[in-house]
Amino acid sequence: MRIGLLTEGGYPYVSGDAKLWCDRLVRGLGQHEFDIYALSRSRRQEDEGWVQLPPQVSRVRTAPLWTAEDDGAVHGRRVHGRRARRRYAEYFGELAAAVCAGPGSVDGAGAGGAGGAAHGAGVSRAAGVSRAVGGAGVAGGSGDSFGLEADRFATALYGLAELARDEGGLAGALRSEAAVRAWERACRAPGALRAARTARVPDLLTVAAHVERSLRPLSLDWYADDGLGAVDLCHAAAGGSAALPGLLARHFASVPLLVTEYGVPLRAHYLASAATEEAPAVRALLAAFHGRLATEVYRRAALITPGNIHARRWQERCGADRAKLRTVYPGMEASRFAEVGESAESTGCADPDTLVWVGRVEPSKDLVSLLHSFAEIRKEEPKTRLRIFGAPAEGPDGALYLAHCKALAAHLFPDEAEGAHAVGDNPVSFEEIGGPEAPGLAEAYASGALVVLSSVVEGFPISLVEAMFCGRATVSTDVGAVVEVIGGTGLVVPPRNPRALAEACVALLRDPRRRARLGAAARARALELFTVEQNVEAFHGIYLEIVSHSPILRVLVDATGEPLPFGVPAEAHVPGRWTEAGLVAAGRSRWAAGVPGRATLPLTAGEGA
Repeated sequence: MRIGLLTEGGYPYVSGDAKLWCDRLVRGLGQHEFDIYALSRSRRQEDEGWVQLPPQVSRVRTAPLWTAEDDGAVHGRRVHGRRARRRYAEYFGELAAAVCAGPGSVDGAGAGGAGGAAHGAGVSRAAGVSRAVGGAGVAGGSGDSFGLEADRFATALYGLAELARDEGGLAGALRSEAAVRAWERACRAPGALRAARTARVPDLLTVAAHVERSLRPLSLDWYADDGLGAVDLCHAAAGGSAALPGLLARHFASVPLLVTEYGVPLRAHYLASAATEEAPAVRALLAAFHGRLATEVYRRAALITPGNIHARRWQERCGADRAKLRTVYPGMEASRFAEVGESAESTGCADPDTLVWVGRVEPSKDLVSLLHSFAEIRKEEPKTRLRIFGAPAEGPDGALYLAHCKALAAHLFPDEAEGAHAVGDNPVSFEEIGGPEAPGLAEAYASGALVVLSSVVEGFPISLVEAMFCGRATVSTDVGAVVEVIGGTGLVVPPRNPRALAEACVALLRDPRRRARLGAAARARALELFTVEQNVEAFHGIYLEIVSHSPILRVLVDATGEPLPFGVPAEAHVPGRWTEAGLVAAGRSRWAAGVPGRATLPLTAGEGA
């Protein structure tokens, strides 16, 4: 089958998020054909180029989210004509009103805690807009507390999408004065969010710019029959803006949508906004917008694959139907850790008195608590050392935090701080991985008997899984999906509690037999749940499940244009390659004739479904 893989700031860029996961998925499903539709986040990301793509990637189309300039993919032409302006004012006004609707949910349930059910001004007019759009995006009575405003948001969103298709894009209109006025009216309407009522013009300009950036996929020319309209399935590698092209392909061409989230974008937005100095009105409006968009993505997806139960709970809280959810753990390469893991029973080069921490050095990892905890550990076990492996997060804040942690280590251990921070000079060492003389990743885990994770914020703890592949016992804080990943094969303590972390570490340092048992159990669990093979096999089955429940969108025809009722051989429905070379060659020409601009590949399992 032909898969449209949708990414935002990710694959196929060298510096993209989820780059390894997407690459392993594409390479592992060589029987399918992939078209990549990628949204980039910065000029730097584009300049760094792409990873080397496998042959099953037939095409790549990209568009920037970081600039509104017309680069051939984003059309910045203004909306012209009185009728078009009237349609835009109506649709965008409805969208802003749905976002600004006052709270109707408890403790943030539903649309990100910022929206909710509202019965304020403009609700009756939403029905008229729905009829004008042909009912697009209206789910009917969902029974949830925010269904009315969710339908209103969806109706407006698809109305804007149709207008963008008719007028060649809406990039200019979405950041125009008319957009700011629409936000202002929605904020002043009866029943609007309390925080939104305090919004000033600078706040509304900020909101308009952010929403325009998020909705930039509306103005792309990706949805015709020679684009996403020709794929059998859209697979969004994330929610939010990455899934928006999938929503539009579903709206315009009835292409089913699969959404995978290993980190929930709505949660990431909350965490990022909490660290900014934006006005409360800006934070409230953007949270409401992203909540509405997440709700619409979850409602329209054929299936949703969270990477863990922690992400699944967020999705359910945003309105995802439990019947659509399939938990698929990330696939990681276990072979690189095999030598260390298989020799775990014979400690190898591991120092029984050494703790290891591996990750990106940033405040969310809470190395400050780890260092204070290590000071408590040294009081009980004076020979213990702590090796911290990792580079600082990008930007000046990452380097500043690393410098702060090094200064704290020198302060906590003043009698031992002479000389450089190196193993043997100080009980705490800060080291990088992969340099000319630096240890590799597997060697870093192998250097200690116990791996520690001290985070206060965590999604899916990759370093924890790597430690499990290496057969190492672990002590972790109870954040994100940690408990789910560990599954009883390690010790878990509350975050920001140095004393509890120290007590757990001391208990395992003093009991080598228990460490060995936990490490062996951890490796067995990781090999069962978190390998590339299980991940790829799960998605292969999910692809077939979705396509088997989707209607046939194209009719195969012969060279004269006559339909071919048996154009797809029956054995194409059976998993595996059953067609002979001659039949495959004939299938190529018939398939290509039926779909303009389609790259030719042999018919494979599921294409006839």
